[in-house]
Amino acid sequence: MISRNTMQDFKKHLNDACRFDANSANFSYWRIGGPVALLVQPRSIEELALAVKLSNIHQDTPSLVVGDGSNLLYDTRGFQGILIKIGNELSNIKIDESTVACDAGVWVPELAYKVSTYGLSGIEHICGIPGRLGGLIYMNGGADRRSILENIISVELINENGDIETEYSGNLQFAYRTSPFQNDRRIIARATLQLSQSHRKVVRAEMRKKLASRRERFPRKLPNCGSVFLSDPNIYEQVGTPGFAIESVGLKGVTKGGAQISTQHANFIINTGNATSDDVLFLIKLMRQEVYLKTGFKMSCEARYVSVTGELLQAHIPAENIGS
Repeated sequence: MISRNTMQDFKKHLNDACRFDANSANFSYWRIGGPVALLVQPRSIEELALAVKLSNIHQDTPSLVVGDGSNLLYDTRGFQGILIKIGNELSNIKIDESTVACDAGVWVPELAYKVSTYGLSGIEHICGIPGRLGGLIYMNGGADRRSILENIISVELINENGDIETEYSGNLQFAYRTSPFQNDRRIIARATLQLSQSHRKVVRAEMRKKLASRRERFPRKLPNCGSVFLSDPNIYEQVGTPGFAIESVGLKGVTKGGAQISTQHANFIINTGNATSDDVLFLIKLMRQEVYLKTGFKMSCEARYVSVTGELLQAHIPAENIGS
Protein backbone atom coordinates (compact mmCIF):
# COMPACT_ATOMS: atom_id res chain seq x y z
CA MET A 1 0.00 0.00 0.00
CA ILE A 2 1.10 3.56 -0.67
CA SER A 3 2.07 5.45 2.48
CA ARG A 4 0.65 8.81 3.51
CA ASN A 5 4.16 10.27 3.42
CA THR A 6 4.63 9.17 -0.21
CA MET A 7 1.27 10.64 -1.25
CA GLN A 8 2.07 13.95 0.42
CA ASP A 9 5.52 14.16 -1.18
CA PHE A 10 4.13 13.61 -4.68
CA LYS A 11 1.32 16.10 -4.08
CA LYS A 12 3.82 18.68 -2.86
CA HIS A 13 6.11 18.44 -5.90
CA LEU A 14 3.80 17.20 -8.69
CA ASN A 15 0.33 18.10 -7.50
CA ASP A 16 -1.41 18.82 -10.84
CA ALA A 17 0.20 15.79 -12.47
CA CYS A 18 -1.14 13.40 -9.81
CA ARG A 19 -4.39 11.45 -9.62
CA PHE A 20 -5.52 9.30 -6.73
CA ASP A 21 -8.79 8.06 -8.27
CA ALA A 22 -7.55 6.40 -11.48
CA ASN A 23 -8.52 2.94 -12.72
CA SER A 24 -6.16 1.17 -15.11
CA ALA A 25 -9.11 -0.39 -16.97
CA ASN A 26 -9.90 3.07 -18.35
CA PHE A 27 -6.60 3.29 -20.25
CA SER A 28 -5.96 -0.43 -20.84
CA TYR A 29 -6.22 -1.52 -24.47
CA TRP A 30 -7.86 -4.68 -23.10
CA ARG A 31 -10.17 -2.52 -20.93
CA ILE A 32 -9.07 -4.70 -18.02
CA GLY A 33 -7.67 -3.42 -14.74
CA GLY A 34 -8.51 -1.94 -11.36
CA PRO A 35 -7.81 0.97 -8.97
CA VAL A 36 -4.37 2.63 -9.12
CA ALA A 37 -3.04 4.01 -5.83
CA LEU A 38 -1.27 6.93 -7.55
CA LEU A 39 -1.22 7.87 -11.23
CA VAL A 40 1.36 10.45 -12.33
CA GLN A 41 1.17 11.99 -15.82
CA PRO A 42 4.27 14.19 -16.28
CA ARG A 43 3.86 17.26 -18.49
CA SER A 44 7.56 17.76 -19.21
CA ILE A 45 10.86 15.90 -19.19
CA GLU A 46 11.65 17.74 -15.95
CA GLU A 47 8.47 16.45 -14.29
CA LEU A 48 9.20 12.94 -15.55
CA ALA A 49 12.70 13.13 -14.06
CA LEU A 50 11.28 14.38 -10.75
CA ALA A 51 8.64 11.63 -10.68
CA VAL A 52 11.33 8.99 -11.27
CA LYS A 53 13.51 10.52 -8.56
CA LEU A 54 10.65 10.62 -6.03
CA SER A 55 9.62 7.04 -6.79
CA ASN A 56 13.18 5.91 -6.11
CA ILE A 57 13.27 7.88 -2.85
CA HIS A 58 10.05 6.15 -1.75
CA GLN A 59 11.21 2.62 -2.51
CA ASP A 60 8.77 1.20 0.02
CA THR A 61 6.06 1.84 -2.60
CA PRO A 62 6.21 -0.12 -5.88
CA SER A 63 6.46 2.01 -9.01
CA LEU A 64 6.24 1.48 -12.74
CA VAL A 65 6.71 3.72 -15.78
CA VAL A 66 4.52 3.03 -18.82
CA GLY A 67 3.46 4.66 -22.05
CA ASP A 68 0.05 3.86 -23.47
CA GLY A 69 0.56 0.26 -22.35
CA SER A 70 -0.86 -1.16 -25.55
CA ASN A 71 0.68 -4.55 -24.73
CA LEU A 72 -0.04 -4.51 -20.98
CA LEU A 73 -2.45 -6.70 -19.03
CA TYR A 74 -3.26 -4.95 -15.74
CA ASP A 75 -4.45 -7.12 -12.87
CA THR A 76 -8.19 -6.77 -12.26
CA ARG A 77 -7.46 -6.19 -8.58
CA GLY A 78 -5.58 -3.00 -9.45
CA PHE A 79 -2.11 -1.63 -8.74
CA GLN A 80 -1.06 -0.66 -5.22
CA GLY A 81 1.74 1.66 -6.22
CA ILE A 82 2.91 4.63 -8.31
CA LEU A 83 2.12 4.39 -12.00
CA ILE A 84 4.00 7.01 -14.06
CA LYS A 85 2.29 7.28 -17.43
CA ILE A 86 4.08 8.99 -20.34
CA GLY A 87 1.71 10.46 -22.93
CA ASN A 88 0.86 13.41 -25.15
CA GLU A 89 2.45 15.94 -22.80
CA LEU A 90 5.87 14.52 -23.78
CA SER A 91 5.55 14.28 -27.54
CA ASN A 92 7.85 16.83 -29.21
CA ILE A 93 9.29 15.93 -32.61
CA LYS A 94 12.23 17.76 -34.21
CA ILE A 95 13.31 16.90 -37.77
CA ASP A 96 16.70 18.00 -39.12
CA GLU A 97 17.20 16.70 -42.67
CA SER A 98 17.04 12.90 -42.20
CA THR A 99 17.60 12.92 -38.42
CA VAL A 100 14.56 12.83 -36.14
CA ALA A 101 14.69 13.65 -32.40
CA CYS A 102 11.54 12.91 -30.41
CA ASP A 103 10.23 12.52 -26.89
CA ALA A 104 9.22 9.15 -25.47
CA GLY A 105 5.55 10.14 -25.38
CA VAL A 106 5.21 10.55 -29.15
CA TRP A 107 2.25 8.56 -30.50
CA VAL A 108 3.83 5.98 -32.84
CA PRO A 109 1.39 6.36 -35.79
CA GLU A 110 1.79 10.16 -35.53
CA LEU A 111 5.58 9.82 -35.79
CA ALA A 112 5.25 7.64 -38.89
CA TYR A 113 2.86 10.15 -40.47
CA LYS A 114 5.01 13.15 -39.53
CA VAL A 115 8.21 11.82 -41.10
CA SER A 116 6.29 10.75 -44.20
CA THR A 117 5.36 14.41 -44.83
CA TYR A 118 9.10 15.08 -45.12
CA GLY A 119 9.57 12.13 -47.49
CA LEU A 120 11.65 10.23 -44.93
CA SER A 121 11.79 6.45 -45.14
CA GLY A 122 12.83 3.65 -42.78
CA ILE A 123 10.01 3.36 -40.25
CA GLU A 124 6.97 2.82 -42.48
CA HIS A 125 6.49 -0.53 -40.75
CA ILE A 126 5.45 1.16 -37.47
CA CYS A 127 2.58 3.19 -38.99
CA GLY A 128 -0.20 0.95 -37.64
CA ILE A 129 1.31 0.13 -34.26
CA PRO A 130 -0.52 1.74 -31.31
CA GLY A 131 1.38 3.09 -28.34
CA ARG A 132 4.17 5.51 -27.51
CA LEU A 133 7.72 5.65 -28.83
CA GLY A 134 9.25 4.85 -25.43
CA GLY A 135 7.32 1.60 -25.21
CA LEU A 136 8.18 0.74 -28.82
CA ILE A 137 11.88 1.18 -28.09
CA TYR A 138 11.60 -0.74 -24.80
CA MET A 139 10.07 -3.71 -26.67
CA ASN A 140 12.19 -3.16 -29.81
CA GLY A 141 8.83 -3.24 -31.53
CA GLY A 142 8.00 -3.12 -35.20
CA ALA A 143 6.21 -5.03 -37.92
CA ASP A 144 7.05 -7.24 -40.88
CA ARG A 145 9.97 -8.65 -38.87
CA ARG A 146 11.51 -5.17 -38.63
CA SER A 147 12.35 -3.36 -35.38
CA ILE A 148 12.66 0.27 -34.29
CA LEU A 149 16.20 -0.08 -32.91
CA GLU A 150 17.45 -0.56 -36.46
CA ASN A 151 17.01 3.20 -36.90
CA ILE A 152 18.13 4.44 -33.47
CA ILE A 153 21.14 6.73 -33.19
CA SER A 154 20.87 7.39 -29.47
CA VAL A 155 18.50 7.13 -26.51
CA GLU A 156 18.33 9.52 -23.56
CA LEU A 157 17.50 7.85 -20.26
CA ILE A 158 16.61 9.12 -16.81
CA ASN A 159 18.45 7.44 -13.95
CA GLU A 160 17.15 6.99 -10.41
CA ASN A 161 18.58 10.36 -9.37
CA GLY A 162 16.61 12.16 -12.06
CA ASP A 163 19.67 12.79 -14.24
CA ILE A 164 19.72 12.24 -18.01
CA GLU A 165 22.22 9.80 -19.50
CA THR A 166 22.74 9.02 -23.19
CA GLU A 167 23.28 5.61 -24.76
CA TYR A 168 24.45 5.40 -28.38
CA SER A 169 23.45 2.72 -30.87
CA GLY A 170 26.96 1.27 -31.04
CA ASN A 171 26.67 0.26 -27.39
CA LEU A 172 23.19 -1.27 -27.67
CA GLN A 173 22.82 -5.02 -27.93
CA PHE A 174 19.39 -6.03 -29.19
CA ALA A 175 17.54 -8.89 -30.85
CA TYR A 176 14.06 -9.54 -32.19
CA ARG A 177 11.57 -7.85 -29.80
CA THR A 178 14.31 -7.59 -27.18
CA SER A 179 16.15 -4.48 -26.05
CA PRO A 180 18.73 -3.77 -23.34
CA PHE A 181 16.22 -1.42 -21.69
CA GLN A 182 14.16 -4.38 -20.50
CA ASN A 183 16.90 -5.06 -17.95
CA ASP A 184 17.64 -1.42 -17.17
CA ARG A 185 16.09 0.59 -14.34
CA ARG A 186 16.63 3.82 -16.26
CA ILE A 187 13.63 5.32 -18.04
CA ILE A 188 13.51 6.17 -21.75
CA ALA A 189 12.91 9.92 -22.16
CA ARG A 190 13.97 10.80 -25.71
CA ALA A 191 15.42 9.17 -28.79
CA THR A 192 17.12 10.21 -32.02
CA LEU A 193 16.50 8.23 -35.21
CA GLN A 194 18.34 8.10 -38.52
CA LEU A 195 16.09 7.79 -41.56
CA SER A 196 16.76 7.99 -45.29
CA GLN A 197 15.54 10.52 -47.80
CA SER A 198 12.88 9.24 -50.18
CA HIS A 199 9.77 10.75 -51.72
CA ARG A 200 6.58 11.63 -49.87
CA LYS A 201 4.30 9.81 -52.32
CA VAL A 202 6.42 6.65 -52.16
CA VAL A 203 6.49 6.59 -48.35
CA ARG A 204 2.75 7.32 -48.07
CA ALA A 205 1.90 4.58 -50.59
CA GLU A 206 3.89 2.04 -48.58
CA MET A 207 2.17 3.11 -45.37
CA ARG A 208 -1.31 2.83 -46.93
CA LYS A 209 -0.49 -0.69 -48.07
CA LYS A 210 0.63 -1.71 -44.59
CA LEU A 211 -2.43 -0.16 -42.92
CA ALA A 212 -4.78 -1.92 -45.34
CA SER A 213 -3.09 -5.23 -44.59
CA ARG A 214 -3.47 -4.70 -40.83
CA ARG A 215 -7.17 -3.84 -41.19
CA GLU A 216 -7.77 -7.08 -43.09
CA ARG A 217 -5.84 -9.35 -40.74
CA PHE A 218 -6.35 -7.98 -37.24
CA PRO A 219 -9.46 -7.53 -35.05
CA ARG A 220 -10.12 -3.85 -34.42
CA LYS A 221 -13.63 -3.48 -33.00
CA LEU A 222 -13.23 -5.19 -29.60
CA PRO A 223 -10.59 -4.41 -26.94
CA ASN A 224 -7.30 -6.30 -27.35
CA CYS A 225 -3.58 -5.76 -26.91
CA GLY A 226 -2.46 -6.86 -30.36
CA SER A 227 -0.23 -9.91 -30.72
CA VAL A 228 -0.14 -11.95 -27.52
CA PHE A 229 2.82 -14.19 -28.41
CA LEU A 230 6.16 -13.33 -29.95
CA SER A 231 6.98 -14.62 -33.40
CA ASP A 232 10.15 -16.45 -32.43
CA PRO A 233 12.45 -16.91 -35.48
CA ASN A 234 13.22 -20.54 -34.55
CA ILE A 235 9.54 -21.45 -34.20
CA TYR A 236 8.68 -19.45 -37.30
CA GLU A 237 11.05 -21.47 -39.48
CA GLN A 238 9.67 -24.86 -38.43
CA VAL A 239 6.05 -24.18 -37.48
CA GLY A 240 5.04 -20.73 -38.70
CA THR A 241 3.57 -17.70 -36.99
CA PRO A 242 2.04 -17.94 -33.49
CA GLY A 243 -1.39 -17.30 -35.02
CA PHE A 244 -0.97 -20.24 -37.40
CA ALA A 245 0.28 -22.50 -34.60
CA ILE A 246 -2.66 -21.60 -32.33
CA GLU A 247 -5.18 -22.02 -35.13
CA SER A 248 -3.69 -25.40 -36.06
CA VAL A 249 -4.53 -26.79 -32.59
CA GLY A 250 -8.15 -25.70 -32.95
CA LEU A 251 -8.27 -22.87 -30.43
CA LYS A 252 -9.76 -20.09 -32.56
CA GLY A 253 -12.88 -18.77 -30.87
CA VAL A 254 -12.30 -20.52 -27.52
CA THR A 255 -13.55 -18.44 -24.59
CA LYS A 256 -12.97 -18.13 -20.87
CA GLY A 257 -15.29 -15.78 -19.05
CA GLY A 258 -15.33 -12.56 -21.03
CA ALA A 259 -12.12 -13.30 -22.95
CA GLN A 260 -11.99 -14.98 -26.36
CA ILE A 261 -9.25 -16.16 -28.71
CA SER A 262 -10.10 -14.11 -31.78
CA THR A 263 -11.88 -15.84 -34.64
CA GLN A 264 -10.15 -13.41 -37.02
CA HIS A 265 -6.56 -13.85 -35.82
CA ALA A 266 -5.66 -16.55 -33.31
CA ASN A 267 -2.72 -14.63 -31.80
CA PHE A 268 -5.17 -12.03 -30.46
CA ILE A 269 -7.29 -12.31 -27.31
CA ILE A 270 -10.30 -10.00 -27.26
CA ASN A 271 -12.41 -8.73 -24.39
CA THR A 272 -16.03 -9.44 -25.28
CA GLY A 273 -17.30 -7.23 -22.48
CA ASN A 274 -16.41 -8.34 -18.96
CA ALA A 275 -13.08 -10.16 -19.15
CA THR A 276 -10.80 -10.30 -16.13
CA SER A 277 -7.02 -10.59 -16.08
CA ASP A 278 -7.39 -14.20 -14.94
CA ASP A 279 -9.61 -14.96 -17.96
CA VAL A 280 -6.86 -13.73 -20.29
CA LEU A 281 -4.12 -15.57 -18.39
CA PHE A 282 -6.15 -18.79 -18.55
CA LEU A 283 -6.33 -18.55 -22.35
CA ILE A 284 -2.62 -17.73 -22.59
CA LYS A 285 -1.81 -20.85 -20.58
CA LEU A 286 -4.13 -22.96 -22.74
CA MET A 287 -2.68 -21.64 -26.01
CA ARG A 288 0.87 -22.20 -24.85
CA GLN A 289 0.22 -25.72 -23.57
CA GLU A 290 -1.64 -26.92 -26.66
CA VAL A 291 0.94 -25.55 -29.08
CA TYR A 292 3.72 -27.14 -27.04
CA LEU A 293 1.98 -30.54 -27.06
CA LYS A 294 1.69 -30.45 -30.85
CA THR A 295 4.97 -28.81 -31.86
CA GLY A 296 7.38 -29.16 -28.94
CA PHE A 297 7.89 -25.39 -28.89
CA LYS A 298 7.00 -23.16 -25.96
CA MET A 299 5.82 -19.76 -27.15
CA SER A 300 6.79 -16.64 -25.19
CA CYS A 301 4.47 -13.70 -24.68
CA GLU A 302 4.89 -10.30 -26.22
CA ALA A 303 2.13 -9.13 -23.86
CA ARG A 304 3.25 -8.07 -20.38
CA TYR A 305 1.36 -8.52 -17.12
CA VAL A 306 1.35 -5.84 -14.40
CA SER A 307 0.84 -7.35 -10.96
CA VAL A 308 -0.85 -5.71 -7.97
CA THR A 309 2.60 -5.03 -6.51
CA GLY A 310 4.12 -3.64 -9.72
CA GLU A 311 5.94 -6.64 -11.15
CA LEU A 312 6.19 -6.44 -14.94
CA LEU A 313 6.31 -9.96 -16.36
CA GLN A 314 5.89 -11.66 -19.68
CA ALA A 315 2.26 -12.75 -19.40
CA HIS A 316 2.97 -16.47 -19.82
CA ILE A 317 4.85 -16.45 -16.48
CA PRO A 318 1.85 -15.64 -14.20
CA ALA A 319 -0.36 -17.65 -16.56
CA GLU A 320 1.39 -20.82 -15.39
CA ASN A 321 -0.18 -20.31 -11.94
CA ILE A 322 -3.73 -20.04 -13.25
CA GLY A 323 -5.89 -23.08 -12.51
CA SER A 324 -8.68 -24.54 -14.56
